[in-house]
Parts: sequence; C-alpha cells; structure tokens
Amino acid sequence: MCHTSWAHCRPRSAFHRHSHDRTEGPRARDWEEQGMGRGFSDEGFGVRRPLRFLAYKLELDERQVAELARVLDELKTERAQVAVDDRRALSEFADALAGEAFDSAKASAGGDRRVEAARRLRETLARSLQQIHAMLNPDQRARLAYLIRTGVLVV
Repeated sequence: MCHTSWAHCRPRSAFHRHSHDRTEGPRARDWEEQGMGRGFSDEGFGVRRPLRFLAYKLELDERQVAELARVLDELKTERAQVAVDDRRALSEFADALAGEAFDSAKASAGGDRRVEAARRLRETLARSLQQIHAMLNPDQRARLAYLIRTGVLVV
C-alpha cells in the first residue's frame, strides 16, 4: 500500500506507476525541463528512482529491467563503499593533524584510500556502462546517451 510518503511506495510490477510518480504524464516534461531529475541519486544516475525512470524512458522489457536492476545494485553497492572509504580517509586526515607533530604516514594513507576508492568506482562504472550498452538496442542506447548528454541523467 502506498502511504503519503514516497519512500513507502513499492511498485507491484516493474512497470507499475503511482499517480504521483514524476516519470509519467503531462507533468513529467515540466519536471525534466526544470532539471528536477538532478541531484537526488542514491545510485548515481541523478534521479531518485533510476530503474523506474530508465524503464519508462527507454521502454525496457521485463528482461532488460531485471538486468538493469542488477547492474544498478552493483553500482549502488560500490558507491556506498566509496562513501565509507571517504569517511575513513577523513578520519586519517584528522588523525594526521591531531598530534604534536604532523603524521605524514596517516595523511598519505588517507590519500591512498581515496585514490583506491576512486579507481574501484571508475572500474565499476565502466563495467556497468558496458553491461547497460550490451542489453539495450540501438534506439535505446541513443535515448540513454541523449539523457546523459543533456544532463537529465548524471552519471
């Protein structure tokens, strides 16, 4: 059942949409034109519900939706790990500054942690984009590229 908060809404199927879903209907165009699809991402694609948004915009079939869900889940997991690593790096930077003498080893370890996390995220993102490319037909790939190029989706 859908409560008043969007966070409690769960689709009954891959293509079920609630009336207050911003990815369909006449208000969807206004929503995109105002750039309201940006900055809400938990999963790195710049929209609150990237799977639902992409399923609608790219007209994905059930098989494609399932595959995209798997890819986005992997990407979300890696982004969460990067956030953990970033907090650890910040802690190492703070520890480097806290003592009587600057601890360059801790500062270096924090920097190394950030670089490694960025490398892993880059690899995961490249792999995810490759998997998404493989599952889409040429028309869907062109639409996805357009969404990214115009800033509707932020990767």
